[in-house]
Amino acid sequence: MPNAKTTGENAGPDTGSSMGRGRKKPRRRKPRKASPKSLENAALYYLKRFSSSEENLRRVMMRRVERSARAHGTDREEGAAWVDELVARLARAGLVDDRRYAEGRVHALHARGASIRLITAKLREKGVPAEIIEESIQALRDEQPDAELEAAIRFARRRRIGPFRIKPPVEGRRQKDLAALARAGFDYGTAMKVADAETEDALREE
Repeated sequence: MPNAKTTGENAGPDTGSSMGRGRKKPRRRKPRKASPKSLENAALYYLKRFSSSEENLRRVMMRRVERSARAHGTDREEGAAWVDELVARLARAGLVDDRRYAEGRVHALHARGASIRLITAKLREKGVPAEIIEESIQALRDEQPDAELEAAIRFARRRRIGPFRIKPPVEGRRQKDLAALARAGFDYGTAMKVADAETEDALREE
């Protein structure tokens, strides 16, 4: 009878590791063939989950058109025409609205401490027309004259900088705070107010 200590030398391969080697990789799902109906269904499903500008929705749908063209040989130009008609129809029905989208994003981003500059950049990325961006930003400023300072305070609270530091400031910390605020899009004057404030109340009193 072989020694128990040597049986491992003649034993078969480890079943745990062989299972991983023998497992088949799941097949990638073939993209759905683009058609007016499939694009409409995809757009409605997308809008149920996400708010969107017209241009952003168009880009999302065009990615489907492109995948369909690569996988099924469908016509890209025909697909683009379907997308344009679909987006226009959804806009007429009020299911996608650049103004409503911009106003919602402006308030949501501002509430998280985004600067006016950052909000503007994000709306541009989504293809919102410049005049709608300007009107939405102006509406925020009309509601909150100190909107930029309020956003900077919220940003500082979230990042624990300025008057929200947990520990006493160390040498070089002020410059790091200023740099963080600058990267977030706040102007130098606002950044200095926040970085130098000892308390939130003192900052708001200014």
